[in-house]
Amino acid sequence: MSTTRHLVNRQRRLATVAAERTAAPATVDKPVEPGTVADEPREAAEQKEEEKEEMEEAEPRPGRSPRLRVRLPAVLCAATVLLGAFAAWAFTSAATLNDDPSRQNTALTDIARTSEVKGQITEAAGAVFSYNYASPAKADAAVKKYLTGKAIQQHQDMLAEVRAQAPKQKLVLTTTVTESGVELLDGDRARLIIFADQSNTRTGKAEQTTYAAAMFAVDAVRRGGTWRISAIDTFTR
Repeated sequence: MSTTRHLVNRQRRLATVAAERTAAPATVDKPVEPGTVADEPREAAEQKEEEKEEMEEAEPRPGRSPRLRVRLPAVLCAATVLLGAFAAWAFTSAATLNDDPSRQNTALTDIARTSEVKGQITEAAGAVFSYNYASPAKADAAVKKYLTGKAIQQHQDMLAEVRAQAPKQKLVLTTTVTESGVELLDGDRARLIIFADQSNTRTGKAEQTTYAAAMFAVDAVRRGGTWRISAIDTFTR
């Protein structure tokens, strides 16, 4: 489609042609009417000139931003945003997978290690949560053997009253683990849920025994081929 400048140029050419026809003497007996064969070469030349101007109009010029150049950065910008969003999503997904405990937990796949930690911690829990007033040294030895880290202080606080009352009431506390499950196993770290039955017997003049069920969780670490309880969680605040 011709631009306004094209139309102006065409009108100028038509005016020039009209002036030339008026000024030039007739060389033929019969005037040539517009639209006849004689005008066709001139009109063809004018059409070519218009096409040439349209091609020049489409070519980029200094100071002008062709439509293609305007659209291309927008397309690239949109693509950059999409790629950036995808990269962020991929990074977040990868980080989520790496942080997912199920990706690090080998409790269901490493059967040998799971059985090992379960057996040793079951024995440890039964030993450290049992106390006999007649042999307190045995309880102290169990603490040194099976506990580490903050579990030592936690155990001391939990059994403080038992130790204080044991000599007077001749207390015997027995803990028997009835079931345990490995919740998490990650290399040399583990977390277990412990279910136990406890009996508290007063062996004085009037012997009396009370029973209770207990459930708690323990964190465990493996050092020197032996699993030890490193933290105790009784699910209380």
